[in-house]
Amino acid sequence: MLAIGIYAWKSTRDIGDYLLGGRRLGPWVTALSAGASDMSGWLLLGLPGAVYASGIGESWIVIGLVIGAWCNWRFVARPLRERTAAFDAVTLPDYFDARFQDHSNLLRLVSALVVLVFFTFYAASGLVAGARLFSSVFGMSYTLALVAGAVVIVSYTAIGGFLAVSWTDFVQGTMMAFALTAVPVMIWLELGSVEAAITTGAELSGYLSLFENYSPLVIVSLMAWGLGYMGQPHILVRFMAIRDPALLDEARRVGMSWMLLSTVAAILVGLTGHAYLAAQGQPLAAENTEKIFIVLTQLLFNPWIAGILLAAILAAVMSTIDSQLLVSSSALSEDLYRRWIRPQAQARELVVISRLTVVLIAVVAFLVALDPESRVLSLVSYAWAGLGASFGPVVLMSLYWPAMNRFGALAGMIVGALTVVVWKQLEGSIFDLYELLPAFVMALLAIILGSVLSSKVPAQSHIN
Repeated sequence: MLAIGIYAWKSTRDIGDYLLGGRRLGPWVTALSAGASDMSGWLLLGLPGAVYASGIGESWIVIGLVIGAWCNWRFVARPLRERTAAFDAVTLPDYFDARFQDHSNLLRLVSALVVLVFFTFYAASGLVAGARLFSSVFGMSYTLALVAGAVVIVSYTAIGGFLAVSWTDFVQGTMMAFALTAVPVMIWLELGSVEAAITTGAELSGYLSLFENYSPLVIVSLMAWGLGYMGQPHILVRFMAIRDPALLDEARRVGMSWMLLSTVAAILVGLTGHAYLAAQGQPLAAENTEKIFIVLTQLLFNPWIAGILLAAILAAVMSTIDSQLLVSSSALSEDLYRRWIRPQAQARELVVISRLTVVLIAVVAFLVALDPESRVLSLVSYAWAGLGASFGPVVLMSLYWPAMNRFGALAGMIVGALTVVVWKQLEGSIFDLYELLPAFVMALLAIILGSVLSSKVPAQSHIN
């Protein structure tokens, strides 16, 4: 990873190279980088653990994510790539600023603050997950494990920028898919048949049913996760960085194939793991279900192979944190420093500032992650909802509704974020619905009302 970072450093000449790789990514790197930066450790820890504990009904979240990701590739990727290139925008706030001709820079300020707040805690949650894995596998203290993971990630991100992050994500995405596929295949070989590997949980009520233990409200909540894709800056920048918009169709096919393979394999890790551990007489305690991939890897493979497969968890964590650090860095250097502090800053100065802000944000995330019992991990779904509701409706409507203006964009951003915050505090009945869905709808309404009720409509509302 560090070698890739050093190589990418030699290819970084200006802020466009550092934040978007000079818009020269190929379709395969774009696809796997988008997928790996999206999934994080959840793919290898959270999803298999949830399926192991509760059954195949947990697949509803995967169904929602697959639909959401496909829609993102199909309806957002190409127009966003074309418009950001036409506006010479290297960040999402850059695009908002140019699209809505916001000379006050208020849109840029609000969007940069949203990015910084949510991504700092998002990155902290990944550092905690990586530190726990380092600690359990290598017997290191939690603090030492946290330092080791943070130093490696920050080093190649700060040195190489977007190219380093994208190339390492490609490697890490490949590792994740291989590791997830290897575990259920080995279990099938051990148990002698596919049927034996899957149906052991049939005696548990609803374990192999998508509907039995899931109310319509729960199903809708799980599927609503898919709406978040349109507002995740660390995924959207991959679309912005591909060298030719025409390559996005190939990238979509590669990306969706990787996603289907990886998520189905993760579900099978949980299902087949339930059967295998039951056959071994070693079922996991309820509080340890997220360790199912780690436990199976250590039981099924010799230490050398197990080490390679367990490295996939670190790859998953690293591939998300590095992307979050880079987007947060762009918010500070490009959207705050250059626009509000030093408008005359030159290209090399902005690259240096970006590298320094990667370190600064990582230090803040590190301090949050120092407490191994920190509740920051629970903020992952909160951050996904916050980013999805704040940016998703604004991005979507900005691409497809020419009459949308900066007042509507600002209203949508603020209403989306506030609805997530308020909805999260309420409990019972309809308020058990995942906050992303109502916030997304409210943001759409705010965009429409804000644009219609205000008088100013930007002249440059679309690209011919």
